[in-house]
Amino acid sequence: MTARILSLATAVPPTRVAQTRIRDFLTSQPGTDRLSQRLIHASFDAAAIDYRHTVLTQLGDATAEPAGGGSAHRGPDFVVDEQLLIPSTGTRNDVYTAVAPDLSARAAAHAIAEAHVNAEDITHVVTVSCTGFFAPGPDYRLVRDLGLAATVERYHLGFIGCAAAIPALRLAARITSAQPDAVVLVVCAELCTLHVRASNDPQQIVAASVFADGAGAAIISARPELRSRGGLDMERFATTLTGQGESDMVWTIGDAGFEMTLSAEVPRIIGREIRGAVDAFLGPEVRPDAWAVHPGGRSVLDRVETGLDLTPNAIDTSRAVLRQYGNMSSATLLFILREMLHDEEIRDGDSVCALAFGPGLTVESALLTKRSATP
Repeated sequence: MTARILSLATAVPPTRVAQTRIRDFLTSQPGTDRLSQRLIHASFDAAAIDYRHTVLTQLGDATAEPAGGGSAHRGPDFVVDEQLLIPSTGTRNDVYTAVAPDLSARAAAHAIAEAHVNAEDITHVVTVSCTGFFAPGPDYRLVRDLGLAATVERYHLGFIGCAAAIPALRLAARITSAQPDAVVLVVCAELCTLHVRASNDPQQIVAASVFADGAGAAIISARPELRSRGGLDMERFATTLTGQGESDMVWTIGDAGFEMTLSAEVPRIIGREIRGAVDAFLGPEVRPDAWAVHPGGRSVLDRVETGLDLTPNAIDTSRAVLRQYGNMSSATLLFILREMLHDEEIRDGDSVCALAFGPGLTVESALLTKRSATP
């Protein structure tokens, strides 16, 4: 029996910050030279992002609109008198440890409720993150905080980057194939803004212009009595390592936070490689009814659209999520799939091709089928 995504839920920190606010904040930082100021304006204005969410309330301002409940960091360690400080990696990770579990639990609790399952029904937990580490980790905290059974099997996919939601869904599908009675909770939680920094480095500026915080959760099962509620059937998956890009998208750990290398070559590499990767996955004659493309940035979406000869509105959902939330690394794709799950224009039997890109440069693909609820 095909594994089905029964529900998708999301959560964001309460601080919602306008893109222009972050742009002007970084432009005003001491030591930012004129060339970097121009690059900051150009990068932020071209990102096609209106708002992002952050666990760091001090990055917000009085005009920012709160969005939901949940935890935020209010300590003095990141911003003082409108100056962005340089906390150690340990300090940043302490905030991750304090805040990420609540964000994960909020998304997971909503997903469980929307799937109409009980906490005791969950048999497996798969967590995903590349923006912090602690042990016992996010998988353990979900079991404890949501009251799941102590016998739940737990798996954590760490430091895979923006593409990691698809491997997590693939793992859930493999679990249900081996154990047909399984009910799998997948949670992706990323606090990317913990690692923002003032810099004259063009790659750091580009990274600062797109990344944000958020969490997404999914419930996956192949149990017949649960499948009647509809969802997204997970038909098949593929992974492709491109011949280029190993040094163009890199995520490493430094003494003052995690450091993102994101070169201008990344969109161009994706543009060159995407047709071959997708044709090898789908076959050159197969055209999905809808596309869920991870918005690594506006230029990545533009290159995918051109490289696959898509219609101008084919990836509107990806663009809309990018505009309202920014790039939340692995969690972003679950935001997009949630929108599609509830999109009445995507009908029963329609196919959805999901694509995400990560360090390597890696292309992760999934073919899904929308299913309506049955009596």
